[in-house]
Amino acid sequence: MDGAGQFGRGFGGAATAPLDDFNLRRETIPTVLLQARNNPYDMRNLGRCSTIAREVARLDDALGPDTDEPPQGQGTTRSEQMADAGADLALDMVRDGVRDFIPGRSWIRRLSGAEQHSREVQASIQAGLMRRSFLKGMGMQQNCAPPAAPRWFRPDTRRLTHGVSRGDP
Repeated sequence: MDGAGQFGRGFGGAATAPLDDFNLRRETIPTVLLQARNNPYDMRNLGRCSTIAREVARLDDALGPDTDEPPQGQGTTRSEQMADAGADLALDMVRDGVRDFIPGRSWIRRLSGAEQHSREVQASIQAGLMRRSFLKGMGMQQNCAPPAAPRWFRPDTRRLTHGVSRGDP
């Protein structure tokens, strides 16, 4: 991705950041993260590798790739990486500059409910990360192939369950 294009695409969101502070615009919490928050260690329907893989994919869609996956969308050359980093820095500066014009921002966030919503979003993200880790651990235990297990895990093809290798998602 080119840095200038990345900056242009992100400028609108950075410039309208105060709408979040006034609780006029809310980040929607994906259902999969709300479910993870309610029960991150739910074991129902985890008897098949394909079911675990589908659940991991849903979490990946909401959270982005897991730490065992290579980063996506990053520049491949050093100059592209520098341009991406520069665009991110510039967007952060715009976002912070716009927010600095709000007197009493912390009080506004509390009174508007934006601070509480921000805490709910962060708690949901944390629960989703825990759920994904739990699922991949279950996948390893059941000898599943990635993505139902960490990327580095290789199922033991000699290990069979009910006459079928669990490594086949």
